[in-house]
Amino acid sequence: MATNGETPKRELTPAAATSTAPAATRSTSPRAGTPPASSLPQKRVLMEDDHAPAVRSPLNPDARSAPARAQSQARDEQQPSGVAAREKRTKKESLKKRESKGVVGGAGGSATVESSRATPDPRQKDQSPIDPNKAAPARYPQLLPAMRSSDFEAPRAPTFTSHHEVTGPDGETIEFGETTEQSVNRKGYVYNYCIADPAFPSMVYYRHTDQLPYTAHLSVEDAAQQMYFDRSAMHVTGELGFRMARANVGVREGRWYWECKVTRGVINPERSKQKSAENDAEGEVNEAKSHGHVRMGWARREASRDAPVGLDAYSYAIRDVGGQKVHMSRPKDFFPPGEDVREGDVIGLEICLPSEQLHRKVVQGHYNPAVDLLDEETPDLHAAAEASNIVRERVVIRGKTNLFSEVFDYHPIKELEDLMNPSPMAAAGAGHGHLSERPNPNHRVPCLRTLPKSYIKIYKNGVLMGTPFEDLLSFLPPASTPNAKLQDGAKEGFDDGTVGYYPAVSVFRGGAAEVNFGPDFWYPPPGYGSSTSATATNGDVEMTDADAAAVPNTSTGPSAPPTVKPMFERYNEQIAEDIVYDIIDEVHFWVQDGRKADGNIDGVDAADRMQED
Repeated sequence: MATNGETPKRELTPAAATSTAPAATRSTSPRAGTPPASSLPQKRVLMEDDHAPAVRSPLNPDARSAPARAQSQARDEQQPSGVAAREKRTKKESLKKRESKGVVGGAGGSATVESSRATPDPRQKDQSPIDPNKAAPARYPQLLPAMRSSDFEAPRAPTFTSHHEVTGPDGETIEFGETTEQSVNRKGYVYNYCIADPAFPSMVYYRHTDQLPYTAHLSVEDAAQQMYFDRSAMHVTGELGFRMARANVGVREGRWYWECKVTRGVINPERSKQKSAENDAEGEVNEAKSHGHVRMGWARREASRDAPVGLDAYSYAIRDVGGQKVHMSRPKDFFPPGEDVREGDVIGLEICLPSEQLHRKVVQGHYNPAVDLLDEETPDLHAAAEASNIVRERVVIRGKTNLFSEVFDYHPIKELEDLMNPSPMAAAGAGHGHLSERPNPNHRVPCLRTLPKSYIKIYKNGVLMGTPFEDLLSFLPPASTPNAKLQDGAKEGFDDGTVGYYPAVSVFRGGAAEVNFGPDFWYPPPGYGSSTSATATNGDVEMTDADAAAVPNTSTGPSAPPTVKPMFERYNEQIAEDIVYDIIDEVHFWVQDGRKADGNIDGVDAADRMQED
């Protein structure tokens, strides 16, 4: 400090004290005692946010220095209590980082990410859900073709053109050919034959029908291209890679059986030795081990026709090489080592499915094994159960020679594609939470629910080889559904009566097979020909006198397992079902039209729609 009479000197600042410059020896000015400039009060306080807009940008609300934020916070504390404080914005994580954290299962098996979406959900149409049990079909009178007198005639059979002949394992000659002028199912759509019937005026006069041959056979319409059939549609072959053909009948419940004989495939060693001896005598060389390949099994509507049976989750198959079982393109050993399915061998395929009542409980999520399995063994409950609501929306179109009804086919579901080809992200659980649980009757995803007590048994030349597949995947909607995004106008969750498991055969490069749907099997299964099957086959029914007292059924124990039935019986059942569904649709439209059966659709009389052939 300066003494009296001396000029006061400014004390050195710490920065000046450590400096090498001779600041202490400088002469001080008359204003040396003035406080430093940094401590002098400013005429106008400089604020960094003086020129900021009245409303801060929500993208960068806190882009200010620390002193400015402190002063702003002090001013906010002095604001009246009625003014709401601005909420602090939190930074969102990236989409990839949120997906890596895992998922939380939503309702119906959908997976939702824990944090919010990076982009808002697209606006959905306001659609109230439709109860499948109360749904009804719709008519499309504006799309009806002009009616002709030939529409009341039965559809014409396809034209058969011979392509080549093949010698069977027993020396018989099989003629294969191409069929033309018939409907061919394409991806997403199925075409059925229809006919005009004056008994169905409210249903625009058109109902379902079928064409020759009137029996169970391989469907020419439901087969891949480049496949050849004989005139009876019981033999099939192909010259290209694996192609599949399904039967014209499918099953939804019960026990059913059919057979498949390999006519051209892996060569039988005994026949090969005999053929080699004949070739040696003629000077020929035969080193071929097979004439092609054949697979047989059961397939659903969603199974691809341009692929072998067992390719995906919609089909189960037996492979001729090694007798392996194939499902989802994964062959596994089933037959004893060294045993193949060779030419002349007959493979019997038996399937067992629970009742539709139990099936609907499974797909609707109401299945309780402690109660429902006991009810399944009581046949009286099956008879009293409510039938499925079959909804068929058909558009009648005119082909070259016949009338067809176009309907939506069922489409593969993403969850089953993920089950077949699991993504590497499935291990982390990102978007694949449904794969962490194996298919079971109570799975949270309907299409991954299995049917209790369902199985497929395989016989070879009458000998039971085992049960390669059990707990088959369910198929009733919503386990099967069309794709409303790809199929304009399709309605999801409805049953049109065609879902089920169908006999299927796939051939590869010259392989050929013959199917037998009964009643005369080459190797009948155990129990075939008794009770129900014998009555249906022989047509004999045991009658009782009217005076005889009825014997009540006092049995309260579990019933015997259902008798195995041949697939040919399913054809008659399917025809009866189509007739019943047509009558129900006719009554529905009759009530919808005010109980009028004059044939007027939207004010247009049926006679005005008639056109000369």
